[in-house]
Amino acid sequence: MKKFVLFTLIALCSIASYSQKKKSTVKKAVATSKGVLAKVDNLVAEVKAGNFQLTIDGKEAIVVKPADAKFAPTDVKLKSFTASGVKLYLLSWTEKTLNKTDLKTEDITTVYSNVYEITSKKQVFYNTQLTNHIVEKVFLDRLKNASETQERMRREGFEFTLNADGTITQKNKTQENKLIYDATKMEFVNSKKK
Repeated sequence: MKKFVLFTLIALCSIASYSQKKKSTVKKAVATSKGVLAKVDNLVAEVKAGNFQLTIDGKEAIVVKPADAKFAPTDVKLKSFTASGVKLYLLSWTEKTLNKTDLKTEDITTVYSNVYEITSKKQVFYNTQLTNHIVEKVFLDRLKNASETQERMRREGFEFTLNADGTITQKNKTQENKLIYDATKMEFVNSKKK
């Protein structure tokens, strides 16, 4: 009887260890390429009829940019704020592009920040910040016997910051701009000039 119980116990352990295990499924984070991307108040940021647009109350729309089949914005945010007593909306999103050849790979990330005044349906400010991560194979001799991999980062444009008081700060390596909203001109102007 002891041998039977021992045999059964060993058989159960071996069956459990050799049986097929369920493959773990990895959920893919799919960027929404169509439909509603962000929502605040009565505004909806969406891709509709070949355009990336802000739809107001489901009726009127402000076209942000034309959108082709490859257009896949990520990290889309829509935020309302007040500047100089006027309610404005900040739409920000990120676009990523990968350019790859045999010798060079460019990973380009572009962050867009647009500010809109909805009652007049006008874009009052925009900012683009581009970051390009380049990995390149460089040959050290003309016969292409020896090579090395070089990696570098290239930045263009300004880093955008929306401050709590409704002002905007743009910053890069050598320059910093502070902008305030001028309600009569309906645009952001340099705070030093006002």
